[in-house]
Amino acid sequence: MHGSGALAQTLIERDLIDEYRLLYFPVHLGHGKKLFRDGARPAALRLTGSRVTSTGVIVASYVPDGPVRTGSYALDES
Repeated sequence: MHGSGALAQTLIERDLIDEYRLLYFPVHLGHGKKLFRDGARPAALRLTGSRVTSTGVIVASYVPDGPVRTGSYALDES
């Protein structure tokens, strides 16, 4: 699904998303629509793949991964 924030939010609320493909653009706009509404049920996502385009856009794929787990978000030193 592409282009409908309202539809995406409805599907998220009903737990009907199998995979998220998020595109991160290298710009800072300061404003915009939220993908996840205020009050949305927190949930974990697991990264299943990523790539960077020649223009610097990051394309990341995530799948739902159960409830949120807290802990360290330190970078791996590998």
